[in-house]
Amino acid sequence: MNKRKLFLLGILVYVASINISAQQVGNKDDKLLLGYKTIVLDGDIAYLPIYKVNQQSIIARINSDKILESKDFSTVYEQDWSNTVFNVFWLKKSIDPFLLHFEDEVFSSPVEHKMVVTSRYGWRRGRPHQGIDIDLRTGDNVRTLLGGKVRYARRHGGHGRTIVIRHDNGLETVYAHLSEYLVKENDIVEKGQVIGKGGVSGNARGSHLHLEVRYKGKSIHPEYLFEFNQEAKVRSKDIAVTKKWMTPRSHRSTRKSKIVVQTNIEKITDEPPTKSVYIVKRGDTLHGIARKHDIEVSEICKINEIRYNSVLNVGQEIVIY
Repeated sequence: MNKRKLFLLGILVYVASINISAQQVGNKDDKLLLGYKTIVLDGDIAYLPIYKVNQQSIIARINSDKILESKDFSTVYEQDWSNTVFNVFWLKKSIDPFLLHFEDEVFSSPVEHKMVVTSRYGWRRGRPHQGIDIDLRTGDNVRTLLGGKVRYARRHGGHGRTIVIRHDNGLETVYAHLSEYLVKENDIVEKGQVIGKGGVSGNARGSHLHLEVRYKGKSIHPEYLFEFNQEAKVRSKDIAVTKKWMTPRSHRSTRKSKIVVQTNIEKITDEPPTKSVYIVKRGDTLHGIARKHDIEVSEICKINEIRYNSVLNVGQEIVIY
């Protein structure tokens, strides 16, 4: 092979390597095809593509990749990690108000149809309801709100078939009453990925998705963090979570709580539970008042320091949280 042929072959290899490199780090917006260079190599005609490469775009992408690689989530997915215990923080003390940070501005709907909340976070039939219920039919796809890692995928008491996913900020989302698992423990999942099928496993009154949001074992009112409507927005990049929003007794499962998001951990003041006062009318009984407000008679007695068989007077104030 003569020197001229070697030289031209070297050019061909070099240009081809540049082209491959551009394809690896760029996309159609990073390079512009200017034309082709015709060369004759040992009697054969070859056409070499000539690109104008957007170096700034390539550098920006490389820098972005380095940032993602340097972001270390190992502690989030290693500390207090268990595939067999639903609440790994159950032996730890209650947490103080804290700040949650979200990278996402929107979340993925956990169902593929309009989100309809049938029961809210709060006190329900004398017990704490630590999540919200979203309407679905058995067999419907259930999707994860955000990307993360599956920590738990097995049966759990009244929740039935349950999946717990931990996210980059330490938050965990719980998907319960499922009929089928489509992921396994320690799987990495993307936002909006189908993780299971809806059902009625556990103590479910009809098919629905029971969705909980937890941080270090404490349940948080899901509607304080996420807007469960068509826009599916995360309420803020930074959200200060106070005791009120981690206390089911401060809310009623039958009505939507008034939500004012706090975003500065330095300026938060823990809010007292929302207090409701009922004025006794003629013919009212403790049982009737309890049914009307979805609360147990024993709770009314405890809050108001009255006896179970107390006689109510017209105009009397009954405090109901």
